[in-house]
Amino acid sequence: MITCYLKYTIDPKKTKEFETYAKLWIPLVEQFGGQHHGYFLPSEGANDIALALFSFASLAHYEVYRKKSFKDEKCKAAFAYADESGCILRFERSFLKPVLK
Repeated sequence: MITCYLKYTIDPKKTKEFETYAKLWIPLVEQFGGQHHGYFLPSEGANDIALALFSFASLAHYEVYRKKSFKDEKCKAAFAYADESGCILRFERSFLKPVLK
């Protein structure tokens, strides 16, 4: 299993727009075989940092999802929403593997 960790720098005046964006992506990741662990919006502390975590069976499965997402109409609409709303200023993507019992 591989977990994608996304750290977003968001416009703090557009948290509601980012939340809308997040709600678009959760079912899309799941549609392509991933397990979404949620988005995490600012609460206390920094008001411009948001996180997302989702997993795929392997990095190869994630790569298939990424390729398909660029062709899928709902995914393209979600990308466009982020661009048009300006809610995301930048993001960092890392991949993690879990340590379990």
